[in-house]
Amino acid sequence: MSRSDSTERFSSRVADYVRYRPDYPPALLDWLHQDIGVPTETLVADIGAGTGISTRLFLAAGHPVIAVEPNAAMREAAEQLLAPDYLRLKVADGTAEATGLADNSVGLVAAAQAFHWFDTTAVRREWARILQPEGMALVFWNSRLLDASPFLIGYEQLLLEFGTDYTEVAERYQDDDTMRAWFGEGLRGMARLPNVQRMDYDGLRGRLLSSSYAPQPGHPRHAAMLDALQQLFDAHAVDGQIAFEYQTRAFVGTLD
Repeated sequence: MSRSDSTERFSSRVADYVRYRPDYPPALLDWLHQDIGVPTETLVADIGAGTGISTRLFLAAGHPVIAVEPNAAMREAAEQLLAPDYLRLKVADGTAEATGLADNSVGLVAAAQAFHWFDTTAVRREWARILQPEGMALVFWNSRLLDASPFLIGYEQLLLEFGTDYTEVAERYQDDDTMRAWFGEGLRGMARLPNVQRMDYDGLRGRLLSSSYAPQPGHPRHAAMLDALQQLFDAHAVDGQIAFEYQTRAFVGTLD
């Protein structure tokens, strides 16, 4: 997959991404601040910030944030959603591998859901360049639990059947051993936190269509996919909702 494809493949999905992608658990920043010892005044570079879901987490905790995002539509969405409420936000055009930020300029580099799209070798060099001495990198994401419930088992099968390139970009992020190797001796901590998103059918539909591998309107498999999704929802909903369960996995450390 080319760099431009991975950058632009969400452009037509911004509205669904804003409305239906999950947040991250507040316990993540409790762990970062209390267990790891990162001060709340630390300047954060949120890399691959997208529409600002992870950015909002840092801003709400008191951090000043530079949200770096190469996709123009997502950058605009982040500015519209967050700039009116948070004065300590700057939104910048840049990639994970070429952020455009100054040397030794930030105390924490963070990347959430987008990390699996990055060139992790080039990223490590770039992030080490922009980090201040003793600064740290934080990598985290919501990993969908594939078999924690009959609904989630069925959802995985739906993606395998209808996803345009699901097996190539599946939500199976770097494992613990890969992340330990990436941080090396600089690894300072790992966390696994429960996270759940409760949705009605419209929310589930939007969550599916926010994924880059879900066929969009006009695709020959779009209608059949939504029919299958409705059947899956009807089979497993309780009081009109389903529980979309994740595990939020986080890794933090220096890049010496």
